[in-house]
Amino acid sequence: MQSDLNTTTAYALDSQSGVSWAAIAAGAVAAAALTLVLVAFGAGLGLSAVSPWSDTGVSAATFKTGTGIYLVIVAVMSSAVGGYLAARLRTRLVGMHTNEVFFRDTAHGFLAWAFATVLSASVLGAAIAHLANGAAGGLAAAAPQAARAVNPQEIYVDKLFRTDNAAPAPAGNANNSRAEVLRLWAASIGAGQDLTPDDRTYLAHVVAARTGLSQADAERRVDAVVAEAKAAADQARRGAIKLSFWVTAALLFGAFAASLAAIEGGQLRDGTWNDRVLVPRTL
Repeated sequence: MQSDLNTTTAYALDSQSGVSWAAIAAGAVAAAALTLVLVAFGAGLGLSAVSPWSDTGVSAATFKTGTGIYLVIVAVMSSAVGGYLAARLRTRLVGMHTNEVFFRDTAHGFLAWAFATVLSASVLGAAIAHLANGAAGGLAAAAPQAARAVNPQEIYVDKLFRTDNAAPAPAGNANNSRAEVLRLWAASIGAGQDLTPDDRTYLAHVVAARTGLSQADAERRVDAVVAEAKAAADQARRGAIKLSFWVTAALLFGAFAASLAAIEGGQLRDGTWNDRVLVPRTL
């Protein structure tokens, strides 16, 4: 009789699905919602930390590092809550070995983290990106609306044609030469390449004709503006690399936190109540 009961229990366990998608979805939604709340709170902290005035607020390097650390903290907190709920809310399995229960709880926490990651990246991606850029958006709000639509390459062209004379530029082919220089700049420097010797000489000649500088001074100005543009592009590239590393660290720490919290949730789910104290299941 006992053997038949064990066989029936084993058959019932084998016939059940090893994944409780309802619990995983609940944990994932909770994790995604908490991520949205914490990112909104972090955007508020960023707005209070940065300032458009010089020598005020935190430095750019400190702000970027703090943002990366906060991103990891958000991932750990939200993923831990999602993994805990996914394991705590799933159906308790009776008669299964504790090692198998341990594995399934960990798997549910990991799946809840994966579901929350996909949900945050697809459904909530636009909202999170808008909140994450809140500090930069707050600083840019004071700028004129027209300045936001300016091609960044035009700033360097303006520096090439800058003169000490406040009089308007001479009529004629001024607009045509500016458009030609802008196309040349975007095709070379804007595309991450360098000016050819012929293009550099021609560009210096155009700058000299527009500004009244000598050919040598125009060439030095061209070299200085090109170096400035390359430095800005290299800084943006390094910033993107650091951001990718911080995002990778946040994802890895989030997955670990979700799996670890799921173990705790499973132990408490299978625990016993001693009066008002919940004693977790031992591993």
